[in-house]
Amino acid sequence: MTTRPIQIYCENNDTTLYVDEGSTLEQALEMLALRTESPVIACFADNRMKELNTRLYSPKSLRFVEMVSSDGMRVYARSLFFLLHKAVSDLYPKARLRVLYTAARGYYCEIEGAGSIGAEQVEEIKKRMRTLVELNLPIVREKLLFSDVEKLYRGCGFEDKVALLGTWPQCFVTVYNLGGLPGYFYGAMAVSTGVLTVFDLHAFGGGFVLQMPRRDDWTKVEPMRLEPKLFSVFQQNQEWSDILRIADVGSLNSRVLAGEAGELIKVGEALQEKTLARIADVIAERHRKSGLKIVLVAGPSSSGKTTLAKRLSIQLRVLGLEPQTISMDNYFVDREHTPRDENGDYDFESLGAVDVEAFNSDLNRLFAGEQVEMPKFRFTDGKRYYDGTTLQLNERSIVIVEGIHGLNPALTPHIEEHLKYKIYASALTTLSLDDMTVISTTDNRLLRRIVRDSKYRGRSAYDTIRGWGSVRRGEDKYIFPFQEQADVMVNTSLFFEISILKRYAQPLLGRVPANTPEFAEALRLSRFLDYFVEIPDRELPPTSILREFLGGSSFSY
Repeated sequence: MTTRPIQIYCENNDTTLYVDEGSTLEQALEMLALRTESPVIACFADNRMKELNTRLYSPKSLRFVEMVSSDGMRVYARSLFFLLHKAVSDLYPKARLRVLYTAARGYYCEIEGAGSIGAEQVEEIKKRMRTLVELNLPIVREKLLFSDVEKLYRGCGFEDKVALLGTWPQCFVTVYNLGGLPGYFYGAMAVSTGVLTVFDLHAFGGGFVLQMPRRDDWTKVEPMRLEPKLFSVFQQNQEWSDILRIADVGSLNSRVLAGEAGELIKVGEALQEKTLARIADVIAERHRKSGLKIVLVAGPSSSGKTTLAKRLSIQLRVLGLEPQTISMDNYFVDREHTPRDENGDYDFESLGAVDVEAFNSDLNRLFAGEQVEMPKFRFTDGKRYYDGTTLQLNERSIVIVEGIHGLNPALTPHIEEHLKYKIYASALTTLSLDDMTVISTTDNRLLRRIVRDSKYRGRSAYDTIRGWGSVRRGEDKYIFPFQEQADVMVNTSLFFEISILKRYAQPLLGRVPANTPEFAEALRLSRFLDYFVEIPDRELPPTSILREFLGGSSFSY
């Protein structure tokens, strides 16, 4: 029986060729003989992520995915979690593995029901993973009836997956199988364990950290970097999630469907307010005892820094202080003086985009008791201007500076440390889809930014996604290296917020053109949102951090 030729176009090297009908993507890759910096682990076929063993039956535009790309690392991580799950299942058949959140430049994991997990046990798990890699076991994808999958998961004790599927019913469900262990991983996987050669495990806290390959050298693992403050915030929020009995999306959806959304909103907002009140108490005490003058609020894009600063101001006023907020955005240099990145684009994340000299001059004059005319910045034409707005401090004043560079010592080099209080804000998501699938804090922030950019900046989801890579590179260079220098870290994420963002974000994601590379990311995010039961925002208070992105805030921005 003859097979008809199928035309494919490879975006990686701008090549068109024909393959036999029924050929796999892997076979097409071999014919193309692509030269890549790291192994190809998956492929976008017409901007839809596919495993390399997917067969071709119609013409396709292909974009092969390298391991070190953002999409490739997601595939690698999912596959590595499955490998880890298989190893733990082999060694501790009745135990429960939970991949909880990022920590120490890896993923922090715990095993329930396996007794004490120390260095010796972690070494056994790693050894078993290495054996499974050497066996090069296939990771098999199949679609099964929903009822059959439910029975399968119940039989394996995967109540987390049962809970999620119960609130997201489908006729057929995609299931992966590795050596008899079923799993569900919300995206494409590696075709076999043999490609998962680069990883490491280290005992950490009460569990262990799974380390991933480095982006700059995929043959080596990302070195562990202890971040005790960040880990502590994650742990604290995980404890709160366990207390509220909302460890994953399935349990959240169940509570929403039971009519408890309003109560969950009230609890989440009250928890954040209590955190800010405690911070205000510390600031007021330091102001009284050591003359603390300035509070620096920093954090990555869409972390809610602005609203956090405004809510903190209210708490400080309750304590008799007179906070004055300064936005670092008003100290941007004029557009023509903004530095550019390696691609020639404006690098707004660089400290060089800020007029540090003018900022420090104004601070010194304010601390000397002078009345200072404060700048404004017009984003439409990239110009700083003055409109007569002035500021003057008194003995009860405290300056709150909000901006991404707040923790960088180069921003305030002449202010003594005892006069500063540094706050790091970020949306540190601790909710998981299930035991094996953490929700990326980056995805949470990107959804916030997509909604905000559309509402307030006239930017489409396409534009936001297209520029997100540059934002992330800037954060890695200019923000994250300083996060552990904070006096306190604040988690601005609300455990229910993605359920609220869904209504606003999905329509925007649906407008991303299907013939653009950004469509693949939009599709991934939209499918991710499908797992959440929507929560209306009518009970979300006007002072909520989430209002900064949705609208309806009682604060002015």
